[in-house]
Amino acid sequence: MAPALDPRPLPSVLLLSLVPVAFWFIVRPLLDPPPPLPALLTSVGFSIFAFLAALYLIPALGPSFVKANLKGRDLLKVYSDPIPESQGLVCAAIYILLLILFIPFSFSNTIANLPTKGTPLEGLLGAVSLHHELSVYLSSLMSLLIATLLGFLDDVFDIRWRHKLPIPLIAAIPLLMVYYAEGGNTHVVVPIPLRPLFGVLVNLGPLYYLYMALLSTFTTNSINILAGINGSEVSQALIIGISVILNDLLYLPWPVDFRIPLHLLGSQAEVEVGGPWHAGMAYGSSQLVSRHLFSLYFMLPLVGVCLGFMYHNWYPARAFPGDTLCYVTGMAFSVVGIQGHFSKTLLLFFIPQIFNFILSCPQIFGLVPCPRHRVPRFDPDTNLLHPSTAQFSQPPSRLTTLILRAFASLRLTRLKFHPSSGTIIEATNLTILNFLLVNLGPMNEKRLVQTLMVVQVSGSVLAFAVRYGLAGLLYDGDRH
Repeated sequence: MAPALDPRPLPSVLLLSLVPVAFWFIVRPLLDPPPPLPALLTSVGFSIFAFLAALYLIPALGPSFVKANLKGRDLLKVYSDPIPESQGLVCAAIYILLLILFIPFSFSNTIANLPTKGTPLEGLLGAVSLHHELSVYLSSLMSLLIATLLGFLDDVFDIRWRHKLPIPLIAAIPLLMVYYAEGGNTHVVVPIPLRPLFGVLVNLGPLYYLYMALLSTFTTNSINILAGINGSEVSQALIIGISVILNDLLYLPWPVDFRIPLHLLGSQAEVEVGGPWHAGMAYGSSQLVSRHLFSLYFMLPLVGVCLGFMYHNWYPARAFPGDTLCYVTGMAFSVVGIQGHFSKTLLLFFIPQIFNFILSCPQIFGLVPCPRHRVPRFDPDTNLLHPSTAQFSQPPSRLTTLILRAFASLRLTRLKFHPSSGTIIEATNLTILNFLLVNLGPMNEKRLVQTLMVVQVSGSVLAFAVRYGLAGLLYDGDRH
C-alpha cells in the first residue's frame, strides 16, 4: 500500500502578502476621492479573502469531516486512505458568508458615496431602486443557501439520480418569485430567419419561467455529471466563472476605448469598447452596467473560493468537493444568468457540459445500462485510466442499437459485439471523460483533467466567438 498523503504545504508568505492587499481593496472606497465603482473594489478584496479562507480552512477542517464519517476513498488510486468528503460545504459557507458581509458595502449610502439628488449614478444603484436591487440580492442568497442545504443532504443520504435531478428546482423558487414580483420580462427576440413567422418579439409567458427553472437544474447537474476525477468539478466551475467575469468586464466603464476586430469572425461591424464612461459595450446604459456589476459581485468570490479549494483537490486530491460544491456553483451561475438577463450567453459557456449531457442521455434515460460510477477504469499496474464500460445482460433494443451504432460511427463510444450473434454486449460509458480516452488513448488522471480543462477553455473561446461574432448573423441591432 502506498504511503498516506500528507497535506499540501501552505506558504505563510502568501497569507502575509495577500491580506494587506485585500484590506486595501476593502478600505479604498472609504477614502477620498472615491473610485467610480467603489463596491467593485470591495468585492475584489472579499474575493481575495475567499481564496485565503478556502486555502487554509479546507485542511484545518478536513479531520473533523473524517471523524464525522464524511470521508471517501479515491477509486482511481492504489491507496485507500480516507479523504475528507463534502468539502464543498466549507466552500459554500465561506462564499455565502462573504456575500452576506458584502451587503452593507453594496447598498450603504456611505460606502457607495451617493451623489446629490438629481445627479445620475453609474453602477448598481443607478438603474433601479435600492429596494428592487436588495430584493434581488437577498433572493439570490436564499437560493444559494437552499442549494447548499440540498447539496449537503445529497452528500449525506446519497440521493439517487432520478430523485436528485429536480432538486435544484426548489432552490430556484426564490429567484423566480422575485423575478415575477418585479415584473420580469418574458419576451424574447426572434432570430431574423424566423421573423416572417413569429415577428420580432415573442412573449413566452409561463414558458419563460419554466426555461429559467430548467436552467438552474441544468447548470447544477451538468457539473455534477461531469465528475469522477481529481479537480474535474472545481476546474469546470473555475473556468466558467472566469469566462462570466470576462464577459461582465466588457460592459463596465473603461477610461480608454479600444476596438474588437469582429470582422475577422464574420461580423459586419467592429465593436467599440470603453471610452469615458461609455459603460463599455453597454453604451451608456446604467441598467446593463448594474446587471453585470451584480454578476461580478457573485462571480469574483466564487472564483476565489474555487481557486483556494482547487489547490487541495488537484491531483492527487487531499479533499473531495461532494455534491454540495456542484449545487452551489451551479446555482450561482443560474443566479447571475437569470438576474443579469444573459442566460443564453451563460449557456454558451456550458458547451462541454451540453455535449456531455447529450452524450449521456441514453444512459440517463435507461436505454443503456448505467452503473453507479461511470468514472474511467484505473489500471494500478500502469497508473493509466482506460474507458470504463457498461455491460448488457440481454440484447439491446433496436432503438438502443441504432443510437449506439451512430455514436460509434462518430467515435463517441466503443462497442463490443457477441462473436456469434453480432449483438452489442458492451459499450464504453457515455461521458466526455470516456470519450476523450476512447479518442486520445489511455492517460494518467492528471493528464486527463488537464485535457478536460483545455476542452472547457476551448468551449469558452468558442462561446465568445459565437456571442460576439456569429450572433450578428441571426440578430440585428446592438445585441448587447
